[in-house]
Amino acid sequence: MASFDIIILGGGPAGYVCALRSAQLGMSVAVIEREALGGTCVLWGCIPAKSLLESANLVTRLSHAKEHGIAIDGMSLDFGVAMKRSRGISTQNSKGVEFLFKKNKITWVRGEGMLEKGKKVVVTMADGKTETHEAKKAVVISTGSRVRGLPQVGLELDRTVVLSSDDVLVLEKAPKTMAVVGAGAVGCEFADVFSAFGTQVTMVEVATSILPIEDADSSVELAKAFKKRKIEMLTGARITSAKVTKTGATLIVEAGGKTNTIEVEKVLVAAGRAANVEKIGLEALGIIKSDRGFVKINEKFETNVPGYYAIGDVAGNQMLAHKGQREGHVLADLLGGQPFHAVNYGNIPSCTYCHPEVASIGLTEQQCKDQKLDYKIGKFPFSANGRARTSGETDGFVKIIRDAKYGEILGAHIVGAHATELIHEIVVARANEFTVEEIDLAIHAHPTLSEAIGEAVLDSMGKMLHA
Repeated sequence: MASFDIIILGGGPAGYVCALRSAQLGMSVAVIEREALGGTCVLWGCIPAKSLLESANLVTRLSHAKEHGIAIDGMSLDFGVAMKRSRGISTQNSKGVEFLFKKNKITWVRGEGMLEKGKKVVVTMADGKTETHEAKKAVVISTGSRVRGLPQVGLELDRTVVLSSDDVLVLEKAPKTMAVVGAGAVGCEFADVFSAFGTQVTMVEVATSILPIEDADSSVELAKAFKKRKIEMLTGARITSAKVTKTGATLIVEAGGKTNTIEVEKVLVAAGRAANVEKIGLEALGIIKSDRGFVKINEKFETNVPGYYAIGDVAGNQMLAHKGQREGHVLADLLGGQPFHAVNYGNIPSCTYCHPEVASIGLTEQQCKDQKLDYKIGKFPFSANGRARTSGETDGFVKIIRDAKYGEILGAHIVGAHATELIHEIVVARANEFTVEEIDLAIHAHPTLSEAIGEAVLDSMGKMLHA
């Protein structure tokens, strides 16, 4: 039996960051992971998907090349090549994590782990053999989440016609037609990718808008951009039946008082994820799960069983890689006896990498209304921003929501090119409790997209200059 200070079940963003930081603090660490290191984000999510989105963006940009005096004749599109590039980048990132494990002397145990009492983990290897490892300080559950189908409406994932967001990352060519069920971040991103590569995309969303958790203005703005690109969107929609054959699917969808028949080659189900809590020994240990199926934890990531912790997607809150990474870092500091700041779940940025990009932090305007807060809005369009005009990417805006009395930044919403980069000025501001007046004191370089943040702040103060 091998003994370590920390044993981590799962090598995704939360788990591997916890391992790296724990090793930095001098603790011995083992990570139990059956697949390559990096988890869903590196292997099947963030990294390969964003690679495809960069390819899609290049397609869109090249379609406007004539405006820059560049003539491109005979341009052809090959989704398979873009997909292979994305897989290569994914592998490269995973190998990077593997290198960091070796550098920090972290033990990677390849296999499936089962929790046991006494802070023990039994690992079943690929050859069927088992070995047991024991933790002196803590066992950390970081098993992540998985995609799920919609069997209740006849859309069981089959990897041929009804696909998950994992499955589409290995398609060799873009289909002629595709239905995307779910218009959250994942659905919108893949609608963007396949539309750019020539697929006629129809989005089906049960909520009344695409990106339903974002600010209403952001959802409307993205819908306008998608409409320009002839992406069909059915919102407030309900799938009443689905017939799947070997060559395609037919969906009957009720939306807007009408019944729509959608015939497509492929269906991408992007309607949420489920925590990986099965077959890891939670029940035998008596570890409690929440009503939504996540491992239940307190503010220090502790489960109800001493010595067992949970972080990342499996622990709930936002199912985001950067949230999990922060939890992993904070937990390692806590276990290592270091000073730490609790994770502020109210200041975690949300990013959607379609085009235009969508990013946000804090409260939406509707949430401010629901909480009966006294607030003011500042808004600035990228169409009035010099840098956006030079690049030809003028869709979108920056929207600042501020407390009316003290200028506290309650929320910020950005739609536009590089929105997922720009949002971090507001993330830092909110983390340090800056007011809009203090952001105004910062001189934004000209011409830059960041000037739109400064102008939105000015607008919230009644002083906007350039629009």
